[in-house]
Amino acid sequence: MNTLLLLAQVALPGGEEANPVLIPVVETAEKMNLFDMAMKGGWIMVILALFSIVAFYILFERIIAIKKAGKEDSMFMDKIKDYILSGDIRSAVNYCKNMDTPSARMIEKGISRLGRPVSDVQSAIENAGNIEVAKLEKGLAVMATISAGAPMLGFLGTVTGMVRAFWEMANAGNNIDISLLSGGIYEAMITTVGGLTVGIIAMFSYNYLATLVDGVVNKMEAKTMAFMDLLNEPMQK
Repeated sequence: MNTLLLLAQVALPGGEEANPVLIPVVETAEKMNLFDMAMKGGWIMVILALFSIVAFYILFERIIAIKKAGKEDSMFMDKIKDYILSGDIRSAVNYCKNMDTPSARMIEKGISRLGRPVSDVQSAIENAGNIEVAKLEKGLAVMATISAGAPMLGFLGTVTGMVRAFWEMANAGNNIDISLLSGGIYEAMITTVGGLTVGIIAMFSYNYLATLVDGVVNKMEAKTMAFMDLLNEPMQK
């Protein structure tokens, strides 16, 4: 907020003029909102905005998909065991299909290989597990790329902004004005902030999603071990 002094002439009764009076005038500083500030960052901010939209989409879409994949019946393996020991293979397969989870699809693949050597059953389960893990990690590579690329893009904006500022300074000659440099400096600083912000959000999002995937993978491995133990039970008796 700036205060200016306004010179005013005050008239006295009788038509006489008094000495000039200085009247303070308050000038309101211009306020900049977030959108106006982002626009000063130039075309790089548009790319960073697209990066942020993609990152948030992957984050929320993967959270829903991974948490859905991690929901299972706590009695899943007990029911599978009962079906297999009773010889009701068809019911076991149908139960896995109804569950529709990564672990269930792995066990279903193993059940479909019953009667073959245990190594073949285990290999089929592992192959199915690799496919399920790839599905769970869908989009994580893009998230990792954004987390690394957004700060670099912001630094590119810093360089181009400073080049622009120095170019305008060189062309101004002896008539250098801070207003000539403000555009380039705005671009340099704002793109840096934007790139770091998008990169940090994407990095934490990636690590969070990777943790969720690890939790589901651990459940899949536990189900695989339980199923293989189930196949070996008749051999141990």
